[in-house]
Amino acid sequence: MPRASRVRTLSGRAPATNRETAMDIPLHALGAWDAARRLARRKLRAEDLLRACLERITARDPALRAFVALRPEAALAEARALDAGPWRGPLHGLPLGVKDVLDTADLPTALGTPIYAGHRPASDAAAVALCRAAGAVVVGKTATTPLATMQPAATLNPHDPARTPGGSSAGSAAAVADGLLPLALGTQTAGSVIRPAAYCGVVGYKPSVGRVPREGAKLQSDTLDTIGGFGRGVRDAALLGAALLGDARLTEAVERAPEAAPRIGLAPTPDWPQADEDTRAAWSLAVARLAPRAPLADAALPEGFDGLVALQKDVMFHEAARSMTFEWEQHRERLGAPLVAMLEAGRAIPPETHVRRLRETLAWRARIDALFEHHDVLLAPSATGEAPGRETTGDPLFCRAWTLLGLPCVHLPVARGRHGLPVGLQLVGRFGEDHRLFAAALWVEAALAG
Repeated sequence: MPRASRVRTLSGRAPATNRETAMDIPLHALGAWDAARRLARRKLRAEDLLRACLERITARDPALRAFVALRPEAALAEARALDAGPWRGPLHGLPLGVKDVLDTADLPTALGTPIYAGHRPASDAAAVALCRAAGAVVVGKTATTPLATMQPAATLNPHDPARTPGGSSAGSAAAVADGLLPLALGTQTAGSVIRPAAYCGVVGYKPSVGRVPREGAKLQSDTLDTIGGFGRGVRDAALLGAALLGDARLTEAVERAPEAAPRIGLAPTPDWPQADEDTRAAWSLAVARLAPRAPLADAALPEGFDGLVALQKDVMFHEAARSMTFEWEQHRERLGAPLVAMLEAGRAIPPETHVRRLRETLAWRARIDALFEHHDVLLAPSATGEAPGRETTGDPLFCRAWTLLGLPCVHLPVARGRHGLPVGLQLVGRFGEDHRLFAAALWVEAALAG
């Protein structure tokens, strides 16, 4: 492949801030928002952008192992067709990675396990079809943990190969972080978008539950599973979110910086003692930078919030045990000890108990809404600290409650920890108000950068 093209951007700011810059940068490092603008104006060819990404993949992925399947020639043909045809939509010409739990008609969907090696779905998952309809070019399938659970995938952390990129959306987060792709899809049942985004130092977006169709996705939990994704900045993630949700308000919210600062509720949660010194330092840094510019106040989390982590686990474990009945009955010996233990725990929960916990979940989702009468967004930890070693995917502790509540979340990189690895925080929005969350996230991103 030819050497990666370079582009000249305009405003003098680094591309990581999602603003056009005056310096030359490699084309593969161009953020999705800036690339989309150039593609729409025909100042950039989709083929050139894709070739730059494919060159980066060729150079980096043998070591990184973010991909499990690629379709370079077909993707190049699609890019050329996009260059020759009309504008397709907000993702026109943008290379996209697809987590290997989402069906693709032209690539295998192996779910991170040999149980499904070579499996070829007949159609795309709805989320994939929505992205293609918006003009995205699917480059390949990104690595996931087996059946999107806690056993590590082969993918390495691009900042330190001895560390985990997180799970279960390991390949998607690593690919975006290392410049292989501008955008990638992920899924979250506990913390599988926000946590890998934190460990890899990219922006991760988990939408409000139920706003992205899940047809064609391998589900663990019908109550919790949510399809989202990764970009290098807030505007990039908003672009992907707008296509997934079919909601142009997400991109309209980030067209320009909000004039008014959001009301930010500080929600370190009752699990704050589990945060290490790196997350605590990132929190202190963020608060120090935000306090002079935005109204900050402690969020009065309702009594009993400290029980939501256990409630999320029970709902997830029980529903996973039922959704993975085929794998349990036919391939139990291939599931791995951690997954077997989780499914055994879920199978031990009586159905009447699960129904009661579903009622509790619905009650909590209604109850938590009152917080947003006082705050536009909540600021909360994303992970306990830097990415741990590769023997684990890390602890989703700080994501479980927000996932249970079905609220939209955006992870923002904030700082580097003791070992030079990314550490960040998440913003949590009101259910269904993903566009307002993105407006606040753009403001906070700029404030933290300044």
